[in-house]
This record gives sequence, structure tokens and C-alpha cells, in this order.
Amino acid sequence: MNLPPYGVFPIITGDNISLRQIQLSDINDIIEISFYDAVQATTLQQAIAMQDNINQDYKDGNSIHWGIAENVTNKIIGTCGYYRGLDKGTGELGCILLPSYRGQGFMTAAMSLAIDFGINNMQLKRIWAETTQQNERAIKLLERLNFIKVEDLENNGVEYEIRQNV
Repeated sequence: MNLPPYGVFPIITGDNISLRQIQLSDINDIIEISFYDAVQATTLQQAIAMQDNINQDYKDGNSIHWGIAENVTNKIIGTCGYYRGLDKGTGELGCILLPSYRGQGFMTAAMSLAIDFGINNMQLKRIWAETTQQNERAIKLLERLNFIKVEDLENNGVEYEIRQNV
């Protein structure tokens, strides 16, 4: 397995978006979608502290968290990354997008890039994602990306996965 941290933080470029490291100058744009351990930031200071924790998790080899940058402006419009299970050859893929950018194909592109990186660079054998059963847009996205539903979870959650042949 080729897991984080890497000598150089990986930048992955697609047609309309790139996945890149989040910089301090990006934080103000993404406060409303800044989360750590399911807690949402409400201030710039909280969002900065959360990003510091995310960066430390990366340095510790436990995760990789990209900003989704619109190629035309280089503005961070969302985030995605792998947050759990890397030491077992698996990765929980999570993502969030600023509301004004939803429904335009940005998340499909970002998740596709992240999945490709997880399979081809990190050699992950299983990629999974969790959402709520009411989040129809997330479920449609996962199914469009060839995730298969594997389990109904407590608290109205649902888990989807992609498995690679071992």
C-alpha cells in the first residue's frame, strides 16, 4: 500500500476541478462546510483549528483531505477525502460541497478522481461511504459511481462500497 503522508501532497487535476491541499487562505471560503468528528465549525477560528487537526491526521498517516478547487478560479468549493481504515487497506470516502455549486457535476468529478487515486495510488481494496437514507442526492451519486449498498445502519444511515478483487 502507498499511504499518506506523501513526500509531496498529491494534486489531482480533472477537466473542471482539481483536488489540492487546503491552504490557510482558503478557510474563510469554506467555514460553512468545515467539519471535524461530525462537528461543524461556526467561526473562522474553529475552522482553522479543525483544518489543523485534519492536517495532523494526514501527517500521522490516518487520512487525506483534499479541497475541491474549481480550475477556472482555483477557489475551494468543497472537500473530499479518505478518513478511516487506511491501515487496513480500506478507506471511508467523504465529501461535501458548498450549496451554490451542487447539481453541476463537480462532486461526481471530485469523487471519481478520489476513487481513482484510492485504487491506483493507495491500492485500497475497499472504499466505502455512509450517508442517511433521506440523502437521495448522495445515494444517487454513489450509485452513479458504482458503489453498491451493503448495509442499513443505525440512526437511519446506509453504507455503500466499492471492492477491488484481492
